Amino acid sequence: MIDGHKPRSNGEDSPLTRPLSARPICRWGKEWAQRRAALAALLALLLAGCALPPLEGRHVSTAIQPAEARATPLGDALAPPKAAHPGQTGVYLLSDPAMTFAAWTHLARTAQRSLDLQYYIWYADRSGTLLLRELLDAANRGVRVRLLLDDQGTRQLDTQLAALHAHPNIAVRLFNPFMARDARWLGFLTDFDRANRRMHNKVIIADNQALISGGRNIGDSYFGATEGFLFSDLDILAVGSVVDEVSLGFDRYWQSDSAYPVHRILPVPDEPTVNRVRETLDFEADAIALDPHAGELMVAVRENYVIGQLLNGELSLEWAPTRLVIDPPTKGLGEHDPNDLLTLSLRDQLRPPLHSIDIISSFFVPTPTLTEDLATLARRGVRVRVLTNSLDATDMAPAHTGYARYRKPLLEAGVELYEMRRVAEEDPRPEGAGPFGSPATTLHAKAVVIDDRQVFIGSYNVDPRSVLLNTELGFVIDSPDLARAISHTFEMHVPTSAYRLVLEDGEIRWIERTDDGLTRHTREPGAGAIKRGMTWFFSLMPIEWLL
Repeated sequence: MIDGHKPRSNGEDSPLTRPLSARPICRWGKEWAQRRAALAALLALLLAGCALPPLEGRHVSTAIQPAEARATPLGDALAPPKAAHPGQTGVYLLSDPAMTFAAWTHLARTAQRSLDLQYYIWYADRSGTLLLRELLDAANRGVRVRLLLDDQGTRQLDTQLAALHAHPNIAVRLFNPFMARDARWLGFLTDFDRANRRMHNKVIIADNQALISGGRNIGDSYFGATEGFLFSDLDILAVGSVVDEVSLGFDRYWQSDSAYPVHRILPVPDEPTVNRVRETLDFEADAIALDPHAGELMVAVRENYVIGQLLNGELSLEWAPTRLVIDPPTKGLGEHDPNDLLTLSLRDQLRPPLHSIDIISSFFVPTPTLTEDLATLARRGVRVRVLTNSLDATDMAPAHTGYARYRKPLLEAGVELYEMRRVAEEDPRPEGAGPFGSPATTLHAKAVVIDDRQVFIGSYNVDPRSVLLNTELGFVIDSPDLARAISHTFEMHVPTSAYRLVLEDGEIRWIERTDDGLTRHTREPGAGAIKRGMTWFFSLMPIEWLL
């Protein structure tokens, strides 16, 4: 008897006297251990499901040889001007979206031997469908097509890409692909470092003779066939010496450890499926060609202004020394030599500004280092102008957060800041508007002009993501005429298409110029409370290196 109580006679111990291993918490512990084991097994299954296939046995291919390239219509037409400008590149600026679409279309149609394409985003919309059909048509007439797409930008294209890859003349590869096609977030969860590194390059190369490259992805927003935003952008058509360099760069990406043949990522379709998908692509492209929203594109294609004149020797090319700057494909896996980055090549190729520097960048996150560099230039008397998107115009509010914190120190140093306004679709198109102003516009161009003598045009934004994570491609062109053309656009059209930022009593004001005069805004103009709240929220997070 304990404290007057009889011992339990049912054979059970008291909860306080029962051995620890026999308490109910142990049963709970065993259940939790079982649950952890099941969770670990599930995680292992997820990891296995997201694991990439081996790359052994990939077909090896390279750009066509110079003799073969010269034997094409493009090679024949370009031989005389190339001979007259040895070691130089002929450049034609493509700022109008419909004209760029037409130039792209006819460049693909002119190809006789090869088409090499590398893009960050390819939308399954009107223009994306039309241009996919151009690739299929090219393959049907015997052109070898190599299509390398960043897999972050291929949503809703799996069926079409698999069917195109089944064509004997088409090879499709995906850069840093996702195995979980309908749950790509799993790729970020299981392999964040690789999934976070994207291929931002944009280029089409025809017969290793001519290319179009710059800031445009493939989609209606980039070519003007949309009722929503139009990405104001800038590309170049280039022929001459730099084309061989770009083709060599493409080959390196094509054979890189990030480029996976699409049949190793997607299910291989049977022949009836391939035929059905191709027939559907033809039908949809024919229907789109009759769509009023694609009317401007179709008119531009019928006129065949740019490539037609190129073949006839009538296109006014700007011949100038031009150098390719490109990230190594190993950057896609974080295995690159930092000395090989485009950022360092660009620093070495661009002359130090003596009088002026104009920076056009859809995303502008200068970081403390570049902010101080630009401020130092401004204090020395160099005119520094920056054009980027306003909060209302941007399609990436977190990136605006990374820019906003540097506005005051830049303005205090004398840097001129302009933010592209979002122009309502019903507003009339400004007469003669250049590449930085058009209806329903958000800026997507990337360019730098030094002293009205040197130009950079490419895919590279002035932000940490372009420096550290994404692969990029661009061109440094020593051309006063091209530089002055872009600077002239800045002078003539930016003041009416963008807010000019000024400091008044230490606070930022946005000056808007309209036909009725000047309007001063005391907070981010055009942006609603939700978007301003989002930027405030993101400003609290340590994510600048991702922007």
